[in-house]
This record gives sequence, structure tokens and C-alpha cells, in this order.
Amino acid sequence: MLAALPLAASNRLPDRLATHWDAGGKPDSSMPLWAASLFPALIWGVMATTVALVLWRARATSNSGARGWVGATLGSGGVLLLGGQAAVVRANLDHSDWREADTVTGWVVLTLVAAVVAGGVDLLAGRRHLAVTPTAERPTMEIPAGERYVWLSRTSNPWLHATAAATGVTAVAAVVAALGGLIGAEAALLAGPFALASVLVFGFASVQARVTERGLEVAFGSLGWPARRWPTDAIAAARVEARTPAQVGGWGYRLSGLGTTVMLRSGECLVIRTHTGKDFAVSVDDAERGAALLDSLNTQRSS
Repeated sequence: MLAALPLAASNRLPDRLATHWDAGGKPDSSMPLWAASLFPALIWGVMATTVALVLWRARATSNSGARGWVGATLGSGGVLLLGGQAAVVRANLDHSDWREADTVTGWVVLTLVAAVVAGGVDLLAGRRHLAVTPTAERPTMEIPAGERYVWLSRTSNPWLHATAAATGVTAVAAVVAALGGLIGAEAALLAGPFALASVLVFGFASVQARVTERGLEVAFGSLGWPARRWPTDAIAAARVEARTPAQVGGWGYRLSGLGTTVMLRSGECLVIRTHTGKDFAVSVDDAERGAALLDSLNTQRSS
């Protein structure tokens, strides 16, 4: 999008584009159209490559704390570059000379705010993921008095993530094109359904389950919201059961004759039955140990 936006509007842009403005909002520097198209894309390429190397190094050294900063850097950097490119194109649109370009002060302020928000959300998502990373130890189901155990598991579906990414890119492209003045406000409204679809699919493309002495918590998405919770005294029994998308009616959050199922991959699911007779299942790894811990907590509470 960084490279394509100026090229898509080339018939409405001057040969050189204003790319820098002085303190008074007047353009004072320019680039050829091809350079204005490729330079931000080159910055993004260098940024993404550097971040990929940092992430690879962090994994090699088991430094999981770098995950949040990686997402924050890419999120805020991407918003900053896209917003800046859209502002440059819009300012130069329908002018015959780059010196006549409009001011970009307002757009720059909005872009900076959006970049800070995007970075903050990504950082929060990375920290939440770090907080629910399970350890490699295998806790016993015999819980000594005065001690507490926790079971954690997380599953994601790459195909749902790809679908969310595709619809999200479509929405972002429409917004950026509207900000750049390439399409009207009416056409930009098409971004709404794509953005909504992206948020909904992404929100249910991953799930994390946690069992503590309080009961079971099933949280969705990278931010862990929304979430469903069942206190220990509301759970009558827990078990492991193999389920497939065909059995529950598809992928994601499904309602069927088997009850409610969060289906992100075929295979073993952690299934609980509440005292009201309703079943809830979630397809996460190590479901057997989660069910065993829930039963142990129930036994301990009853005794």
C-alpha cells in the first residue's frame, strides 16, 4: 500500500511531490513520484527485517519479553508510515506544482495519535500472551493443602488469522485510499463491513484456557477479551472428548447438539458440564491435564 498509493493517483499528482513542510505548514522539500512511492516502502522493509532479526534472537535466547515490543514497533510504525503516505498524497492531489501542496499538520497529528494507540494495543496484547505462557513442568493432580496450581493452554487457527488479515488489509486499503483522496466517502464506507469481519474473525481465531482454584476461564483473541468464566462450584464434571468441525457445525464459536464448542482445530477438547446440565468445550492442547485439575479442585472443595 505504501508503494501503490502514489502510483494509483499518479494522473492527479505533479511530477514531484512535496514530502516535507516547514513550521508554518509550507512545503519546502520534494521527491520524484517514484521516490515518494518507494522510500516509505523501503523504510518499512528495513523495519520489518530488523524486527524479524530481533524476534529470532529473542527466541534463540528465550527472551519472551521481546514479543510485546516487536508487535508495538510494527503496529505503530505501520500506522505512522501509512498515515504519512496518505497525508502526502492528499496534500499534493490535483496540484500542478509541489510548492502548491496543502498543509499536512492536522493529518500528522491524527497519524501520531493513531500510531501511539496502535503501539499500546500491540504491547498490551504481547504482555498478555506472555502472562499466559505455560511452563514445561507437569504438575501433579494431588494438591497439597495450602498450595495452589494453575493450568494454562492456548490454541490458534492460522486459517482464521489469514482470513482476518485479508479482510483487515482490504479495510485499511479503503481507508488509506479515502484519506489520500482517491475515493469518495461513500466508497470508503465499504471499509466498515470488512473491518467488522476482520475484528470478529481475529477475535475468535485464538483462545486461551486457564484453570485455577477459582474455576475455568476461557478468553478469546490476543487481548484475552471477551472471556467466559465458570467458578469451581458451577462445574459438575470435566472430561476430554475428541471433536471435529463437522460434528459441531464449523469453525469458531459454535452451538450444536453437543452444546457450545470453541472449535479451532480437530481433536481433543476440554469439556465441562455445569450443574444446569449444559456442556461447554474448547479445543486446546493438554486438555486431559486441565480436566484432571478441575476434577481435583472439585474433589478438594467437596472434602
